[in-house]
Amino acid sequence: MADNRLPENAYRELKRGEVYRPIVPAEASVLEVTLRSILFGLFMGLVFSAAAAYIALKLGQGIESAIPISILAVGFSALLRRRSTLLENVNILAIGATSGIIVGGSVFTMPAIYILNLQDHSSFFQIFIVPLLGAALGVLFLIPFRRYFTTEMHGKLPFPEATATTEILVTGDRGGKQAVVLLYSMGIGIAMDFCAVGLRAWRDVFTTAQVGLLAPLTEKVKAVFAISTTAAIMGLGYIIGLRYALIITAGSFLSTLVLVPLFAMLGARMSEPLTAGLPLLRDMPAEDIFYTYVRHIGIGGIFCAGLLSILKMSPVIVQALKAMFGSRGARGAAAPSRVERDFPMPWVMGGIALLSLLIWVYFRFSVLAGMERAGLLSIVSLALTLGVAFLFAAVSAWAVAMISITPISGMTMTTLIISAVVLAQMGLSGPRGMVAVLLIGGVVCTCLSMTASLVTQFKVGYWLGSTPRTIQWGNIVGAVLSSAAVTACIFLFDRTYGFVASAQHPNPMAAPQANAMAAVIQSFMSSGSAPWTLYALGAVVAIVVEILGISGLAFALGMYLPIELNAPLALGAAVAWFVAKSTGDGGLSKLRNDRGTLIASGLIAGGALAGVLDGMVKMTEDRWGTKLLPDFANTGPAGNWLGLAVFIALGVFIYWDSVQIKKEV
Repeated sequence: MADNRLPENAYRELKRGEVYRPIVPAEASVLEVTLRSILFGLFMGLVFSAAAAYIALKLGQGIESAIPISILAVGFSALLRRRSTLLENVNILAIGATSGIIVGGSVFTMPAIYILNLQDHSSFFQIFIVPLLGAALGVLFLIPFRRYFTTEMHGKLPFPEATATTEILVTGDRGGKQAVVLLYSMGIGIAMDFCAVGLRAWRDVFTTAQVGLLAPLTEKVKAVFAISTTAAIMGLGYIIGLRYALIITAGSFLSTLVLVPLFAMLGARMSEPLTAGLPLLRDMPAEDIFYTYVRHIGIGGIFCAGLLSILKMSPVIVQALKAMFGSRGARGAAAPSRVERDFPMPWVMGGIALLSLLIWVYFRFSVLAGMERAGLLSIVSLALTLGVAFLFAAVSAWAVAMISITPISGMTMTTLIISAVVLAQMGLSGPRGMVAVLLIGGVVCTCLSMTASLVTQFKVGYWLGSTPRTIQWGNIVGAVLSSAAVTACIFLFDRTYGFVASAQHPNPMAAPQANAMAAVIQSFMSSGSAPWTLYALGAVVAIVVEILGISGLAFALGMYLPIELNAPLALGAAVAWFVAKSTGDGGLSKLRNDRGTLIASGLIAGGALAGVLDGMVKMTEDRWGTKLLPDFANTGPAGNWLGLAVFIALGVFIYWDSVQIKKEV
């Protein structure tokens, strides 16, 4: 399989009547699930679960697991007498990548049990079962959407992370000059991002707040422009393309350069805080105004855009369900080809019913046992869990398909707010109420994390020719081990470091997401209030944008995410546009763009590895109490401009390297 190449139509929209054929055809018999792929995948899941849990809880940062696991799978294959097939490596990815899924779902919510001093109402089994149920629910919820995202939207959604992962697997399998391009671009990504984040040789975010001449804009108007200078986000922008990148950046411009200054202008005339207990608006920096107020407008936009997405996709879902039921029930109907083989729909519906029963039993006879109206409260809790998870599952998958970033924290926080308000109105409060809200949030958070990762795996499998059912089984099997590993880590870290400052634990785990979730629960279980006006404003913005024919979800994501994450996407996409326009020869333009896509994939992979390396170094330094590497602390004006210069130079390099292509290699 040394000459494996992605088909010419892998990344573009298909013409009428055209069909995409994966690298491994449906009729081919290729090793897919083997003992080596299962064991190595489980090993990767165990290692990355422990590492990611520690880094996320202690250092407040996440690490990418799918791309490093793909790279390690290719390297592991090279050491064996028989090289692993492409589909074996996909199976390794499916099993191992659950580490990031479970960590994202668990550490966002479960440590709040200790922060809120609810551990007497919890147990190891509780913290273990919540992410496992959420992960399984995420697999089942996304199956009806799989064909829509992978086949119906082929070439219409960029799938940046799936593109990078596929390029790594295919290029690693083929070797040759393409592998050299991938390796040196990965090296550039590692060096650039580690220098910025790990060594602080320059700022990893350029901001106008560091520019003295713009001080009036920063301090009085509260208008601050920022752009991340990391190689990984430049690579994401290149793959995303100009249309989505500009929509997302436009959303950020509205939030950061219009709404934040508008709040500041109104705050200048206010003598009391807008929210009790918080500083006056005029005394808050632009960043605090964004996170405290404006970001909620983005959350409202995401929620409304999610509803609109479900409405637009509903005919497709209904048709898919009818087709799947019909293909199973019609006598003599042809069985689906290997590359279209999901869990049978009766399995999916039965699995959702079984999970629903387990969640209800858990609420009714464990969390709410002995309470008045426990039956009604447990039914409402189940309805909230299933309803919000199903709605946001498609939103999470769509966000990853567009920009490889999903607003899980915002959607989970929205889930907690809705659940807390509804349950509090029904009279549920105190420790049991808080535990119930946390469990709902934990299941939903893990479900959304699963759909975000799974849609990427489905697209990788679609391009390469994997069996969807194999990917689905891989994620469920991996979720069991990862849930146990992450739960064990949470218990261990509670005893070793603690999550709340005390005499025994003077320097507890930071757990920033869990602390935010705990604060939300405490607030809303006691007051029942929420920033509904801001949510409503976001919903109106999403509707207006949709009326104009623009993706409301992409625009709302831009409003929700910080501008420093969105602005560089536009620059990376602009580089891709210039590469595509560098010649009038259509064939040569495609070759150059493919070269740029490979470089961008290497930058994304390098950035992910730099994040893992930085996390490991900091973890080691924290454990040993010493510095392993120098810290240049170049975060002032000089480092600010240097970071921007390096970032622009990287864009120029991608263009220069891509246009060197004169003929196919």
